Amino acid sequence: MHIRNLIDRRALLRGRRLWLHYGVFWLGAIATGLVAVAYAKLIDLGYASFLHYATRYWWLPLPLTSAIGALGVWLTRRYFPGSEGSGIPQVIATLHENGNLALRLLSIRILIGKIALSFLSILGGFTIGREGPTIHVGAALMFNLRRFYPKRFRAIRGAELERRLALAGAAAGLSAAFNAPLAGVVFAIEELTRSFEQRTSGVLITAIIFAGIVSLGLQGNYTYFGTIDVGPRFPDLLVVAVVLIGAISGVAGGIFCWILLNTHRWMPSSVLALRSDRPVAFGAACGLIIAVIGMASGGHTFGSGYAEARAMLEGRAQLGAAYPVLKMASMVGSYLPGAPGGLFAPSLAIGAGIGNALHLLFGQMQLPMLIALGMVGYLAAVTQSPITAFVIVIEMINGHALVISLMATALIASQVSKLFAPALYEALSERYGRPVVTSDVVPPTPTAESPPVRPPGQY
Repeated sequence: MHIRNLIDRRALLRGRRLWLHYGVFWLGAIATGLVAVAYAKLIDLGYASFLHYATRYWWLPLPLTSAIGALGVWLTRRYFPGSEGSGIPQVIATLHENGNLALRLLSIRILIGKIALSFLSILGGFTIGREGPTIHVGAALMFNLRRFYPKRFRAIRGAELERRLALAGAAAGLSAAFNAPLAGVVFAIEELTRSFEQRTSGVLITAIIFAGIVSLGLQGNYTYFGTIDVGPRFPDLLVVAVVLIGAISGVAGGIFCWILLNTHRWMPSSVLALRSDRPVAFGAACGLIIAVIGMASGGHTFGSGYAEARAMLEGRAQLGAAYPVLKMASMVGSYLPGAPGGLFAPSLAIGAGIGNALHLLFGQMQLPMLIALGMVGYLAAVTQSPITAFVIVIEMINGHALVISLMATALIASQVSKLFAPALYEALSERYGRPVVTSDVVPPTPTAESPPVRPPGQY
């Protein structure tokens, strides 16, 4: 009897250890997958509603986008400081900080605010994506599951445990958002941690698997942008196209990063004063600019750009050479006031526009090939994470036949981008470790080069 009780006790202890090591991560990964799918449907619903009413009433974006710009800034600064922008800089900051930063940037309040305010922004036609916010939401969701662990366990392994939970949640969020599990692993290594930890790899991959299974179960085995066919033979000018697209997208992406990180250098002093002293009015002005650009482009710059990018890949849309410039301008206008939203999908749309425009120069090459190169080039230029960029694009378009070309384009673009500005997410993440000023209105974020001690208010 004593031996049997001893065996039962050992089995119970082993089961408890397995639960503490894997169970909470599995639970969090499943929850992340469910939230990612629900959030994607919510964003799609919001943008569909905007298009429905904007199509019926051509003038509606002017007052609507402006009003939502003002409302979004006020709500973000008043109730949800820390939810601004894509959320990836916040996750990076918490992973590289051993204090209480995660309690502020990965809280339940931030999770709710991220979802609600990005929905509000897309309802107004802002140029934002849902992938970055999904990463932030996934990290926040799994970080808060630390409460499932006993207090004694948390006291011993608190900081390490919280970091692993946040990292797994972020990677699972990207995997579920793009249906790209390999990209989730690479993103966690290259962008979030800049290193590989063997002891973390098991739970990380497990979390991505569970989140991916949930996403596949609810949405099916889909490819984000469909499958492209580039034919059995590569064109003669492929090398020239790779170099040129890599250089152009690198310059464009580098300029975009420079604009966001150096507002004090190009903004007039009156606009800087408006942004600092009257941020709600500045948000309204940005919303008005976004509306004007959107109406001038025939509505193509509104939203994430997913529909436009897919239409160009499938040869159903010719948006002209001005599209990537207008989309970038709208994207800058969406991020200057600090609207919650992601960079990934709009960056892919801008890159698709670059590839589409260069088809005039490389008319003998397949259009989908040029667009895929443009997508990976601009995304790599903005993130300066070339491995993540080409893995994401490969999984999104099922483009394994282009793997070498995509890798080369991503590498060229990321290196060219570094000539203009540092890595965007890294630079923005450095602004989150400063003391918080208790106020109803969060001051605007300082520039990366000469930052005073103030809390982050943008991106």
